[in-house]
Amino acid sequence: MKFLVDGMLGRLARWLRIMGYDTAYHPNWQDQELARMARAQGRVLLTRDTELARRKGIHCLLIEDQGLEDQIRQVFQELQLSPRMDLPRCTVCNALLEEASTDEVRGRVPLHIARSQKRFRRCPQCNRVYWAGTHVERMRERMKGFGLQLPLKATNRKGSKRPDPKAQTPG
Repeated sequence: MKFLVDGMLGRLARWLRIMGYDTAYHPNWQDQELARMARAQGRVLLTRDTELARRKGIHCLLIEDQGLEDQIRQVFQELQLSPRMDLPRCTVCNALLEEASTDEVRGRVPLHIARSQKRFRRCPQCNRVYWAGTHVERMRERMKGFGLQLPLKATNRKGSKRPDPKAQTPG
């Protein structure tokens, strides 16, 4: 199942990606564009906008709650889903992650990570690097709070992007 998430649900989009679901999201997409994309790409539109949810010709789920845990429970219960950690996705741009060697990520991750981790994944679109750090157990605990259980061998990775000295951070 593929999702399209409106601008009010950015955290939900990120968590769906973490759980392996193809989830298109951009905070500035307008309703007309969302409806067109949902139809053209065969995606389930997740929205909190009641007018958008009433549009004909799109598969839409109106998200009722503001809290992330309740939103995830609603999506997983109403669409009868389970976490899919077999296809890890970039939490930033939604691309499928690719395996990467330590040599490929050297200089893009902290030295202690390059030394201590054996498995890395890289996003082919935005170049973000992911690995299984201590955050994975925290993610599992958070998912238990959502009422979800992860497989023991999660392949999702949290990322670190090589710092760009020319990049400006938003203020």
